Amino acid sequence: MSETSPRLRAELEDIPTYKPGKPAAAGGPVAYKLSSNENPYPPLPGVMETVTTAAASFNRYPDMACMGLMSELSERFGVPQSHLATGTGSVGVAQQLLQATSGPGDEVIYAWRSFEAYPIITRISGATSVQVPLTEGDVHDLDAMADAITDRTRLIFVCNPNNPTGTVVRRAELERFLDRVPADVLVVLDEAYREFVRDVQVPDGIQLYRERPNVCVLRTFSKAYGLAGLRVGFAVAHEPVAAALRKTAVPFGVSQLAQEAAIASLRAEDELLGRVGLLVCERTRVVDALRAQGWTVPVTQANFVWLRLGERTMDFAAACEQAGVVVRPFPGEGVRVTIGEAEANDIFMKVAEGFHKGL
Repeated sequence: MSETSPRLRAELEDIPTYKPGKPAAAGGPVAYKLSSNENPYPPLPGVMETVTTAAASFNRYPDMACMGLMSELSERFGVPQSHLATGTGSVGVAQQLLQATSGPGDEVIYAWRSFEAYPIITRISGATSVQVPLTEGDVHDLDAMADAITDRTRLIFVCNPNNPTGTVVRRAELERFLDRVPADVLVVLDEAYREFVRDVQVPDGIQLYRERPNVCVLRTFSKAYGLAGLRVGFAVAHEPVAAALRKTAVPFGVSQLAQEAAIASLRAEDELLGRVGLLVCERTRVVDALRAQGWTVPVTQANFVWLRLGERTMDFAAACEQAGVVVRPFPGEGVRVTIGEAEANDIFMKVAEGFHKGL
């Protein structure tokens, strides 16, 4: 047998593999997973029944055009169906956007630290990442991002709220930034955590898209809607961009179960808003407690909090795991902790209190 391997793209050698949040250990001391920004609640009312019914026909291919879901989204957000595209979570749609816009020699701008998939999917496309550091307050530096635009720039990600810091950019500064972006550069407003925003100065990206043909908005059913395991997200964009997304989509990528669950979830919006409201209240409780302990916590509009720990990051993550909760460490930088069940949050806050006393 030949020892020669098939020839693969050299660019893949240095691309890191996406690291999901660590799960709670089966049968171990860890009881709660606060590492993946998942919704701690079960599926919304009616969703499980809908999925169970849909499962009876999964010997058939799903509706590739997702027409039922597209119709529901069109009505819910007041946009034409031709301005919509679906994919396997918002990250799947983000990768489709890169396939449609960027390749070798092109540049993609985003803040850093931000969503960890951005550098991975950018490099897979063959484009070059231009990472612009966050401000000292862990917020997007939009002026610096605008200054970084060149004639090679094809796409800009603005994660709002930002993952993993939870911080936001507000309407006035975002509109000033958009005014500086050339019309042929696509700006992607990644709003995976939009439902948790309570700051009235944070714009709904869909309002901005209506006025600007070069703005695309990403949303997901994985977070607030609690469908992380079914992988369904969508984009709202003007027709040329949305059409390109439909061309680059993996055929039949969104399962029929995911489509039906998303439709049922949209129809349970009252219950959704109630659950999100409870999580926002719990977020306030956690942030207030951490600040009372002496921590500096950025204002978060997402379903997680961010603690800058530098070289103590992995020690803190280990202390949390030993106590019974798994958090998401970014070595040398900090930890992101999902707002979960009250019991899980209590464990995390107890660890944080003891750890801070030892700093």
